[in-house]
Amino acid sequence: MAIPIPALRKADLPDREKPLWRMLGPGAIMIGLAVGSGELILWPWITAKFGPSMMWAAALGVFVQLWIQIEVGRWAVATGESAFTGFARMTQLWVYFFLSLMFVGAFMPGWGRAAGVAVKNLIFGEVGPGPDWFWTALVFVIALLIIFGPRQIYATVERSITGMVLVITIGMLIVAFSVGTLTDVGAMLGGIVNFGHIELDDEFTFHRFFGAFVFAGAGGLGNLYYAYYLRDKGIGMGARIPALLNPLREYQTASSEIGYVFPDNEQNAARFRSWFSYVKVDSVGFFWLGNTFTMFLFMFGALVVLYPKGIVPEEGRLLWDLALILEGPMGPFGRYLFLIIGISALFSSILAGMDGGVRLWVDLLHTNFERMRAFAANKIYLTIAVGSSVIGVIATWFFETFEITALDFFFISATLGGFAMAGYVPALLYMNMKYLPPSARPGPVNIIMMSLASLIYISFALYTLWTKEIGRAHV
Repeated sequence: MAIPIPALRKADLPDREKPLWRMLGPGAIMIGLAVGSGELILWPWITAKFGPSMMWAAALGVFVQLWIQIEVGRWAVATGESAFTGFARMTQLWVYFFLSLMFVGAFMPGWGRAAGVAVKNLIFGEVGPGPDWFWTALVFVIALLIIFGPRQIYATVERSITGMVLVITIGMLIVAFSVGTLTDVGAMLGGIVNFGHIELDDEFTFHRFFGAFVFAGAGGLGNLYYAYYLRDKGIGMGARIPALLNPLREYQTASSEIGYVFPDNEQNAARFRSWFSYVKVDSVGFFWLGNTFTMFLFMFGALVVLYPKGIVPEEGRLLWDLALILEGPMGPFGRYLFLIIGISALFSSILAGMDGGVRLWVDLLHTNFERMRAFAANKIYLTIAVGSSVIGVIATWFFETFEITALDFFFISATLGGFAMAGYVPALLYMNMKYLPPSARPGPVNIIMMSLASLIYISFALYTLWTKEIGRAHV
C-alpha cells in the first residue's frame, strides 16, 4: 500500500546566478519528446489524407499544452518536486492511476518499432532483412547505451536530444525549401486559420482526432516529465535536490523525492520571479514555438509531397513513402536525408520517453512505497529501463505477429494520454493554488487558460466515451 507523502520542507529559494543561456536544455528535451509522435507520424499522416484543412487543431494542441508545461514548471521551481509527488499529496489514488497508465503503456512501444523500421529502411531500403522486433531491440539497446554513458543521466539525454533536434530542424528546412512553393505556404496558413473544421471518415474517427490533438506536443504524461529535467538542471528549488546519477558509475543516488517550500517573503518572491522567468522563456521559446515550427515543417512536407499525389501511406509506411517520393525532386540525397531526419526524430522521442517514463516509475515506487525505499533510486532506474525495453521488444513481436500496425500504437497511446490529461490538468491547477506560497501561485491569465485546457480535455474525453457507446449500441 502507498504511504502518505511527508510535508514539504521549509527552505529559502536559492539565488539565480546563471544567465539564461546556461540554463537552456529542458525545453529542448521536450521538443525531442514531442517530435517523434504527433509531429512526425500522426499529423503528417492526417495532412496527407485531408490536406491542410485541420492544421489549426495541431497549432491549438501545442498552444494549450504550453500552459500545462508552464504550470508544471511553476511547481518544479517552487518545490523541486515532480508533479506526480504533488498529486500524491492530494490523494494516493493518483499513485495507482499513474501506475496503471504506465503499465498499459509499457506494452505499446510505437516509437521503438517505428525507429527500428526507419533504421532498416535507411540501410537496406524498403524491404530489409529481419523482423521488426529485431530492429526494435537494436534501437532500445542503442538508447540504453546512450543513457548509461556519462555520470549524470540528464546530461547525456540533454546533449543527445539537442543534437538530434538540430538535425531535424536543419534537415526539414532543406526539404521545405527544395520542394515547397509560396502557394503551398499560403495553403498551410489557410489551414491554420480554418478554426473548427474537422474531417472524419471510417478510418479517421473522432477518438483518433482526439488522440492527434493530444499528441500535438508532448501529450499524455509527457508534459509532466518537464519537472524532472528542471530539477536535474538545478532550476529553482531543484538546486537543492540531488540529480539522478548513472548507477553503472555511481553506487547510488540519494533519496530526494520530497521537496521544499519557501517562506513567503519579499526576497523569496523576487527569487521565484527570476527563476520562473526562465520557465516562461523556455516554455514559450522551445516548447511552444519550437514544437509548432518542427511540426509544421513535417506537415508541410506531407502537404507538398503526398497530398497532391493523393497518396495516403499505409499505416506504418509514412516515413518510407515520404523518403521515397523525395528522391524524385531531390535525388537519392532526399531519400537518405529524410530517413536520417525520421530516425533522429523517433530516436529523440525514444530517449526522452524512456528516460521520463522510467523516472516516473522510480518516482512513484520509491516515493510512495516503503519497501522500495530500501533500494537506491538509480538502481531501480536501471532495472526498470532494461525491463521496459525487453517488454517493448516482446510487445513488438506480439503486435507484428498479429498485424497490429505502428500507427495503431500511436493512436491508442494518444487516446489514453488524453484521458489522463482530462484528469491531471485540473488537478495540477488545484495543486499549484493550494500548496504553493501566494507569491508563487498562478495569476488570472494562467487560471483562465488552465481552466479552458481542462474543459477541452474533459469534453473530448467524455465525447469520445459517449460516441463509442453509441457506436456499440448500433452494432
